[in-house]
Amino acid sequence: MPDRIESIDAVRGFALAGILVVNSLVFASTWYGTGLTAPDTSWLDMLIEGVISTLFELKFYLLFSFLFGYSVTLQMQSVEKAGASFLPRMLRRQFGLFLIGALHAVVLFHGDILTTYSSLGLALLALRNRSDRFLMGLAVILIVSTSLLWAALAIWQASLPALDQTDTARVMILVAAETWRGPPGQIISGHLKALNNFLPLLLLLQAPSAFAMFLLGYVAGRNGMFGQMDVVRRHWARPICKLGLFLGLPGALFYGLAATFQPGTYLETGGLAVSVITAPFLSAAMVLGVLRILARPAAMPLFGALAAAGRMALTNYLLQSVVLALVFHGYGLGLVNRLSMAQLLLMNIAIFTCQLLVSKVWLSHFRYGPLEWILRGFTRLSFHPSRSIG
Repeated sequence: MPDRIESIDAVRGFALAGILVVNSLVFASTWYGTGLTAPDTSWLDMLIEGVISTLFELKFYLLFSFLFGYSVTLQMQSVEKAGASFLPRMLRRQFGLFLIGALHAVVLFHGDILTTYSSLGLALLALRNRSDRFLMGLAVILIVSTSLLWAALAIWQASLPALDQTDTARVMILVAAETWRGPPGQIISGHLKALNNFLPLLLLLQAPSAFAMFLLGYVAGRNGMFGQMDVVRRHWARPICKLGLFLGLPGALFYGLAATFQPGTYLETGGLAVSVITAPFLSAAMVLGVLRILARPAAMPLFGALAAAGRMALTNYLLQSVVLALVFHGYGLGLVNRLSMAQLLLMNIAIFTCQLLVSKVWLSHFRYGPLEWILRGFTRLSFHPSRSIG
């Protein structure tokens, strides 16, 4: 197996923090994503939500997607070194990932990304022998076409007559809250229903953007980007950071302001269109900035903690949903719609801090996270003990 590149794990750990912040909004409030504002929303809540919309939404799943594509090249190297057959092993891995994701979506979180990754991973495998130029061109086409689609939807939405459906929407929001506070069977039924509502957004926004990042990550992996970060910093860091600052950040601000102050309108839809095409630049700049900070001697403990969390990314991703479901759903406390944004943010900090600590301790005794071990064993059809390495 190729030596692990700790910078990849650290970036994956960083992405986990952003994923937690965004996903927690879905668990915590049935008002989220409806275009309406909760009656008891304070100015501090709106400020925090605006910052999250600007810097977190539509940004961190791009990092996860990029790293997924990159990891395929590492798995190819591992299979080649082991002298095994690549395609059957990778197909088993995608199927195992789909099963885990399907269980996650139905029981815990209908916004699951694993089933999407497993399906798109098959398309990536089909294209794995195409040239870098072809794959990068396809990624650009996907991003631009998705942005144009949402721009067209914004124009169409602006032309529609104004209809006040606030009362109906509020009833649905309150009913949804009671669903999530209900018994397990009711919660699972709610997830199944929500999956149908989530499907258009997945197909028209998340899936094409994720696949574009798969392709770019795969190209980066084939060229060993994380193995030569000095070259990246010397030749690419400055132009990428400039693009992130002067293109990615304004696009994020436009989307964040629209999502915060004009939710559910054509302006928010237009903000989505802008974000699709600018978010990759901001995400890339954020990664380079974080790696630069983590490279400092004083930041080495944080680097190690993030790398440990990133090595257990699958386990930590699912564990986040378990904790959030216990806090907000009827599985546990049923606190949906009952925490302020400030309280939610503090809770997220506590959850992720615990994950950093637990991941470090776990990997001092075992080679893999629990779910990583299961998926690895299913992929290889061999469940060797996750031996102590501490």
